[in-house]
Amino acid sequence: MARIFTTALSTESVSLASPRLSLVPSTPSIEKLPPAGVRMIRTTVTRATASSSATGKREPRGIMRPRRVSPEMAELVGTNEISRTQALKLIWAHIKDNNLQDPNNKKIIICDEKLKKIFDGKDQVGFLEIAGLISPHFLK
Repeated sequence: MARIFTTALSTESVSLASPRLSLVPSTPSIEKLPPAGVRMIRTTVTRATASSSATGKREPRGIMRPRRVSPEMAELVGTNEISRTQALKLIWAHIKDNNLQDPNNKKIIICDEKLKKIFDGKDQVGFLEIAGLISPHFLK
């Protein structure tokens, strides 16, 4: 990306195409200092260049990358390969659709048979535990 910085001192408005603006910076001498009340104008001209990585579609990485899952997880999410974020979305959709949150404390999830297979046979889990409990189901 190429940038050109220009600075102009003026008491009136100056057009950017004005010949008084110089693209080469110069050091002001003491006699050329502006009087008080003069407005400083600074402009930036940017020329963007397209890089090869920006034009092509990037492959997902980290938690966005689809991974193979265990048979128990595949039964719940409906596929053998899924990203971690999509798996969490589907687990939460299953929880909401089947009304598996504790009515008194929405942070507690009451596990049905499908969730017990994924959550180490626990009857209930906290919502913050879910991310840690699904980790072993993503195969390397």
